Amino acid sequence: MATSVMLVATVTVVPVSAAALPGPSPGLTDGGPHRAKLRTALSAVPEAGAPGVLAAVRHGRHVWRDGAGQAFLTRPQPMQPQMRHRIGSITKTFVATTVLQLVDEGRLGLDDSIGQVLADVVPGERGTDVTVRMLLNHTSGIGNYTTVLADSYAAINQMQVTTYAPADLVAMGLAMPPTNVPGASFSYSNTNYVLAGLLIEAITGNDAAAEVQRRILWPLRLTGTSFPGTDPTIRGPHSGAYFAPFGARDLSEFNMSWAWTAGEMIATTADLNTFFRALLGGELLSAAALDEMLTAVPMLPGLPEAGAYGLGIYSLPTPCGEFWGHDGVVLGHLMLSMHSRDGNRQVSSGINISHYRFLLSDPHPIDIAWQTFLLTAMCPASETSGSSTEAVPQLPSMPRMPGDDTSIAVL
Repeated sequence: MATSVMLVATVTVVPVSAAALPGPSPGLTDGGPHRAKLRTALSAVPEAGAPGVLAAVRHGRHVWRDGAGQAFLTRPQPMQPQMRHRIGSITKTFVATTVLQLVDEGRLGLDDSIGQVLADVVPGERGTDVTVRMLLNHTSGIGNYTTVLADSYAAINQMQVTTYAPADLVAMGLAMPPTNVPGASFSYSNTNYVLAGLLIEAITGNDAAAEVQRRILWPLRLTGTSFPGTDPTIRGPHSGAYFAPFGARDLSEFNMSWAWTAGEMIATTADLNTFFRALLGGELLSAAALDEMLTAVPMLPGLPEAGAYGLGIYSLPTPCGEFWGHDGVVLGHLMLSMHSRDGNRQVSSGINISHYRFLLSDPHPIDIAWQTFLLTAMCPASETSGSSTEAVPQLPSMPRMPGDDTSIAVL
């Protein structure tokens, strides 16, 4: 149809040409954030076209948080760093951590067939062949339901006000042709993480969101982080959410049941840094489970510089070393949360516009500005080798599969 827009869920990372993006600038000095350079780089993001941007940066004991631009397009209100933001697929890291805690407790095995627990949901040969590990690292071959659910502008309007049952989301994915033989290769699918949520519920007998809250949110005191369920409102201070094809229409009120354990959560940038620091520091998982989580498969086998996906977390090479984290893309909000393996350098940053790059083949000015800020936050110039930009993290607003110039990412 003429007005259709395929919303393809992917965390694909593809290098941008060195001419398109600048090298890292010396944004960190003496182990702490250089506030003036960070502020200048952050301010460039709304100057490039985003309504607003927020960020939390940590380097050792030094913490810097700030916002720039406007929270809303229709009324003046500055973007503030403490605002709550939809985090999309960063939800997957919380869910994978919960599943791995069940593995630590001996209640589940990573190489167990999912049919052992979810026989009624995934019956037959597929239930036997697909393992828990394959769900978490996206090698199951199960189709991605959001490519069916979100296939037009009208569908987006319907999603905004509809409550979806997890079993119905899974059924959409299972009805799609397999993308690969189970375990053979990486193929990002939100269906995998809805199934992971159902596994949590089947094993614990409790609501999946409640398990994440009990095991992670409450112990870490992540008071700005939540599963909204069917409540469409972001409770607490937040910005608008602008899906570029819809102009100034605010989509911050949205029933996120369509994403559930694949991408429903809300958080603050400070909470995300706290969570990933605890995770990578071994506070939430045993050493063995964390090693399993960080054992990653190539996201693009022929393009190793694109990074690798572990169990609900991925790695990206940067000019100053490997960073781990996840991105999230929903309708109107983007978030990226990346961290050095030792948790010493951290950056979580979000913007309140999405899908502005649809049908563009070149980097958007927003992407270039946001990329520059992220590199300023992550990479002190003294720790980089020259000004190379050959291996840099691709922003979640710039998802592209090879040969696909029309896809838009959700989650």
